[in-house]
Amino acid sequence: MDMKLEVVVVPVADVDRAKDFYTALGWRLDADIAPDGGFRVVQVTPPGSPASVIFGTSVTDQAPGSAQGLQLIVDDIVAARDELKRRGADPGDVFHDATGVFHHGGTDARVPGPDPQRNSYGSFLSFSDPDGNGWLLQEITTRLPGRLDPATTGYASAEDLASALRRAAAAHGEHEARTGAEDPDWPDWYARYMVSEQSGSEPPS
Repeated sequence: MDMKLEVVVVPVADVDRAKDFYTALGWRLDADIAPDGGFRVVQVTPPGSPASVIFGTSVTDQAPGSAQGLQLIVDDIVAARDELKRRGADPGDVFHDATGVFHHGGTDARVPGPDPQRNSYGSFLSFSDPDGNGWLLQEITTRLPGRLDPATTGYASAEDLASALRRAAAAHGEHEARTGAEDPDWPDWYARYMVSEQSGSEPPS
């Protein structure tokens, strides 16, 4: 039986302020429902995310701002930081963890700047909403094997597809340099590379 993460509940003190903040980030407003004066549900979805975020009145007994470590993934951590700033958030600087694995809780072992090799999974940044709920962004460009089915890979937006095409073009340029010949079947090579990047399967040689 598939069990897919659908909703994350975020505790906020001021529903309208939170709604303004998240929609300003470009998150889609799915619902704003108030069946009575003491109950309100607002649902927003980050671009490209299969899971949504809910906040409102009487939707959780958690203290406002107590949600921490909520994590989103992006394929370009530097561009994501620039977009967050442009849309009114106050993200921290890009960092990587001293261990090179995931990241410590809080700010322990943070090293300024992206992962030196720009390895997938290795670079992060953080930001908070107006209540102090803490979000992290993680840069993922190539998935570990088995995380996605190669038969169901896809792109959430034109921007994601364009980024993937640029990475495929760079990799294909290296491929042609190695082989010393132009590749007339480059569209097939691009497709195999882009699927392998998302699914973590073996890339074309």
